[in-house]
Amino acid sequence: MYAAIWRLLPGPRWLKVIEALVLALAIVGVLFTWVFPWIDLNYGLSENTVG
Repeated sequence: MYAAIWRLLPGPRWLKVIEALVLALAIVGVLFTWVFPWIDLNYGLSENTVG
């Protein structure tokens, strides 16, 4: 999978490294901004009690 992404990125190797880092940071940003809060809201994973 990572090899396919690497082949799809345009440019020389140094540009591909920068593009891959920006892509990874964008994915992490989307996860922390929208996906993880939605999961917490819908599944209530933070509502734990210890008895």
